[in-house]
Amino acid sequence: MRSSSPLALGVLLLAASAQAQQPAQGFAVERLYLSAPGAGWFVMDGLDMHGGLGGAVNITVGYERNALRLTEGAQSLAVVSDRAFLDIGGAVTFGCWRFYLNLDLPLDTQGQSGTLGGYSYTAPSVDLASHPDTLSDVRLGVDVRILGGPSGPFRLGAGVQLFIPNGNRADYDTDDTFRAMLRLLVAGDVGLFTYAGQLGVHLRPLDNYPVPGSPEGSELLFGVAAGVRLPVGTLAFIVGPEVYGATAFRTFLAATSTALEGLLTLRVEGTGAEGPQLRFKLGAGGGLNPQFGAPEWRLVLSIELFAY
Repeated sequence: MRSSSPLALGVLLLAASAQAQQPAQGFAVERLYLSAPGAGWFVMDGLDMHGGLGGAVNITVGYERNALRLTEGAQSLAVVSDRAFLDIGGAVTFGCWRFYLNLDLPLDTQGQSGTLGGYSYTAPSVDLASHPDTLSDVRLGVDVRILGGPSGPFRLGAGVQLFIPNGNRADYDTDDTFRAMLRLLVAGDVGLFTYAGQLGVHLRPLDNYPVPGSPEGSELLFGVAAGVRLPVGTLAFIVGPEVYGATAFRTFLAATSTALEGLLTLRVEGTGAEGPQLRFKLGAGGGLNPQFGAPEWRLVLSIELFAY
């Protein structure tokens, strides 16, 4: 009996070590859910569709720092430390309806591999030269304005987005499952003041609880934006913040499962009522609660051509 004790102890230690080193799986880490081309804000929707057949096309580039940084006591691990992306979108509008498609292309994704909280993490490694991951989840969406005019003090709308899985989970650009977002949208313009907001549900089948930093199933989405419109000749400068986030229903509003982020945005657009117009958007900000996929900071730039 005594001779078997060291062997039994060794087996138990090996089993405990194996359990403590469970591999964590990748997922779609991005929390900047861009609004439709032509929607105005980066995340919120101005709901100003009008007229007959129209549309918009845009190109958005962005960079974020420490999109997935985990801490436990004095230990820290930046699983996704740097991420750069290119998003190409197109929309068709008719009356108060908008139908759109967004394609997200990861340009560079880097991070650190290591062990934290009993789980082992493998960092992504995406770059266009040696390890491209050319397209992540494809996004299809439809928005509709239900109440209010395209430039009134109050507009009410709704939106649905479907994420079609594509890419590689190990690169943290997909859940490898279909996802959907259902959103209630509000917006309005009062003099020089403009605002927008959203409340919705992210139907997310992936649930990796209790793996630190990972998705925990479906989530509540929320956000608000407000700004001042400053006309200068034939241009309008709109300056203001956007604050948006998501929290898992499983652990509702817990700090480690709530992503909260803010952007200070500037957009410049034409004031002409007819014909194609250009819009430039610049946003800078970061995580107000840099958890659950919200980065420490990010920069984003968008160029858009639209006509209603």
